[in-house]
Amino acid sequence: MHIIDGRALAQTIREDVTQRILAHSTPPRLGVLLVGEDPASHLYVKLKEKAAQEVGIQTDIRRLSAAVTDEELIAVIESWNADPSVNAILVQLPLPEGHDTDRVIEAIDPVKDVDGFHPKNIQALEEGTATIFSPVHEAVLRLIAATGFDPRHKSASVIANSDTFAHPLELLLRKAGFVTTTIYPDHLDTEILRTSDVIVTAVGRPGFIKADLVRPGTILIDVGTSKDEYGKTRGDVDAASVEPLDGWMTPVPGGVGPMTVALLLLNVERLASQSQ
Repeated sequence: MHIIDGRALAQTIREDVTQRILAHSTPPRLGVLLVGEDPASHLYVKLKEKAAQEVGIQTDIRRLSAAVTDEELIAVIESWNADPSVNAILVQLPLPEGHDTDRVIEAIDPVKDVDGFHPKNIQALEEGTATIFSPVHEAVLRLIAATGFDPRHKSASVIANSDTFAHPLELLLRKAGFVTTTIYPDHLDTEILRTSDVIVTAVGRPGFIKADLVRPGTILIDVGTSKDEYGKTRGDVDAASVEPLDGWMTPVPGGVGPMTVALLLLNVERLASQSQ
């Protein structure tokens, strides 16, 4: 397997974002809502904050307890919606149990929705008029493109736990020319997987995809991230199992993750440019 270096590609994007921001009269500003005490969420926000500072993006991080009401969360979002100095808004997911995620996301002004999760932005994606894409979904497309692969009339399988992740990605893959299939991990269609040109997996089960599910020449994009029994970060793909095969794969860590952060920064700059 050839490795797709997400870190190197992400660095190129970050350098481009830095140059774009230098052309702005005022630095773009990102509002981030972090709710609860989940260690992973706090780590992700810290990484995003550091990355934003490095490219010249200002951040307003609101850290709130899990006991906060949805009304209080929405009040923060509405204050950012009304503030012209805030160009982009991010709600760190998942929200703690008891919160209505859909309601909170729908409170974001669609023109400030940096993750592209607002229903109006999903609708724009379906209609082919979207100007902002989910960073993780755009990361998948860019990582595939980095291999030089021609997607026209090729097959792509998306393995995911829900349509929330799979549906927007399917739309982007189809727009690129792929024939797509969504597969749920508990109802794995092994025959489809073995004939897929591209497999995107976002399940969160270490070593879930092994060599017997992959044909030679396949591109494996590993979005899944979880800890194994030794506390080591691993992806869905059993790297040791598929390594002897011909093809391409993204490592975990160092693949989709760095690209997602870089494309989040690019989305902030895009939204700031669109608001001028």
